[in-house]
Amino acid sequence: MNGREHRWFVLATSVIPLVGVGGAMFLLWRRAFGWSDLTALAVMYVVCGLGISIGYHRLLAHRSFRTTRAIRVALTLAGAMAGQGPPLTWVAHHRRHHRVADRPGDPHSPHLDFPPGFLGMLAGLWHAHVGWLFDEGLASDPIRYCPDLVREKHIRLLSAEFVPVVLCGFVLSGLIGLAVGHTLTAFLTAVLWGGLVRLFLVNHMTYAVNSVGHYFGRRRYPTNDESRNVAWLSVASFGEAWHNNHHAFPRSFRHGMRWWELDISAGVIASLERLGLATNVIRIDPERMVLKESNGPATPLAHRSPSTAVSVTDVE
Repeated sequence: MNGREHRWFVLATSVIPLVGVGGAMFLLWRRAFGWSDLTALAVMYVVCGLGISIGYHRLLAHRSFRTTRAIRVALTLAGAMAGQGPPLTWVAHHRRHHRVADRPGDPHSPHLDFPPGFLGMLAGLWHAHVGWLFDEGLASDPIRYCPDLVREKHIRLLSAEFVPVVLCGFVLSGLIGLAVGHTLTAFLTAVLWGGLVRLFLVNHMTYAVNSVGHYFGRRRYPTNDESRNVAWLSVASFGEAWHNNHHAFPRSFRHGMRWWELDISAGVIASLERLGLATNVIRIDPERMVLKESNGPATPLAHRSPSTAVSVTDVE
């Protein structure tokens, strides 16, 4: 998928789901909503949300754990159905983001080249949320950022067949509705709720981590970026919104570092480990977390050198 094709895909996945949400709200107002629609929406939200959080992010981008080939393929497939981009492209952009977070070269920082004041803040948030996806010139070379994944045949295949995989997610939504509702109408409305509405919700959940998670929230750990922990987004994002924790310890399988920081994805990975289906699970020494927390405030953006280096091993 080249830059132009990607731009048209992003436009389609931004506009069409929004229209779908409008149609779903109309049907809801007309009380044309049933258990088949709710089931399709809930199941597909969880499948695709965990596909992004566990599959694309913690497994592929940061190698926070290892698992069997079958589960690796399944998690990557679930992430691809979310419609946020081919796995090679998604991971390349994300690893690039971590290497230069909130500095020149970051694909989706809300803090670069925007005027001061309220309007500049809105422009930065828009860019970090979704605007950056429309940049035809943006390219993060997978050979440079994720050569380990380029060597995997199933990752290359799912990247090449990304659009059909996304469409399969819509068909799966309809089949869930058909299994529950047993009618063609249930199939079609489940495609609407489990397909378009789910696509809208999962995408904007992830986008909010990129935008809100670098502007509003609390900073526990000093990092060379503006990452924040956003508690109210943590459940919907399956733990991804503990974003400052994540930037402080990128390879950790757990983003919620405190007992009260709910991290659903970490719970799933821990369950896989107990079943013998996940190995090499990356955990952070509690003493290291305490030491990092006590290191004082991070360097303000205005005083940060553009040439500051970031260790590849810390990122990946």
